[in-house]
Amino acid sequence: MQSASNKNSSSAETTARFVEAMGAVATGVSIVTTVGNTIRFGLTVSAISSVSADPPMLLACLNRKSPAVSAIDANRHFAVNILGSDSKHVAEVFAGRPSDGAPYDFDRHDWAKGPVLELPVLVMAASSFECEVESASDAGTHRIFIGRVISALRNHADPLIYCNRNFGRMTRI
Repeated sequence: MQSASNKNSSSAETTARFVEAMGAVATGVSIVTTVGNTIRFGLTVSAISSVSADPPMLLACLNRKSPAVSAIDANRHFAVNILGSDSKHVAEVFAGRPSDGAPYDFDRHDWAKGPVLELPVLVMAASSFECEVESASDAGTHRIFIGRVISALRNHADPLIYCNRNFGRMTRI
């Protein structure tokens, strides 16, 4: 039988190996946005996925420490902005790690109001979706929001990709 300290070190080792292995998973990069009473919230996320085409639904996983989570819980709406390949700087700002300037600063980029829910939609996004929360559940450190898509927009930009802790562009083969 393992002691508690062996279980903890085994758990920490599994977590470290998990994080390393997940680095090989290429994902798109998105900014999930919402609005509070007087403020906009945005957060860079890589965990979004289509759930259903009929009805159109998607999911977004956000770290529960983010104030965006409380705002989405309160207003029951969020937007997902799929970043274009030239938007690394946007991803860094909304990940809280800009190379210069303030983190989470909406004034650094061109935003519009979404066509239905008037949520912050990045003008240069590859695509964007406005969603109403269908359900939410917690898993580990994150909250998983499943949203019913109310509006969807597609621009012509290729998506920004994140893999091996680096940003990149899609290459056609």
